[in-house]
Amino acid sequence: MADPAAAVSERQESSAQASGSGIRYVQYKDENDLPVVMDLVDKELSEPYSVFTYRYFLHNWPHLCFFSYDGDKPFGTVVCKMDMHRDRMRGYVAMLVVDKSYRGKRVGSELVKMAISEMIKGGCEEVVLEAEVVNTGALKLYQGLGFVRDKRLHRYYLNGVDAYRLKLLLPLSGRLAELAEAAEQEAQEALEAGIA
Repeated sequence: MADPAAAVSERQESSAQASGSGIRYVQYKDENDLPVVMDLVDKELSEPYSVFTYRYFLHNWPHLCFFSYDGDKPFGTVVCKMDMHRDRMRGYVAMLVVDKSYRGKRVGSELVKMAISEMIKGGCEEVVLEAEVVNTGALKLYQGLGFVRDKRLHRYYLNGVDAYRLKLLLPLSGRLAELAEAAEQEAQEALEAGIA
């Protein structure tokens, strides 16, 4: 059996190159990546977060944070967690950010799929998140990944905007399972080819 510490180290250092696009995906490594997460999220999301919020997620679930890079420029991130909720493991997408100039290239979907893949490995049975009801781009992205609207949360955000609670039931079936498996295979092939 493989050494668990080595597997974690290998996973944290892995990256997958998107075919021909120059975009690469990298897993969070350590506290040195914290300013990158904070900068991306602070620029794009409506909610302000303290450094303690970031540390809560990144210290406890570093394997559930991924970045997208164009060369050396970080332009996207996803930050997640997983824990027990009503006797089942539940994943939670806390933050997803893609710089406006890179939207429409399926980068957000890829980041979320990478996080969901890790959640599945961790035994999650569902994934939830909140999205502003006016954020049609995010709602479309999550719907495309199989999330459904679970409930409406009135005045959920500090700016007074309502949110939808979205939910994805696992294990994945159909097309999303194929996509998650393909993404995992591409990441493994990239590692074996020495891209990582």
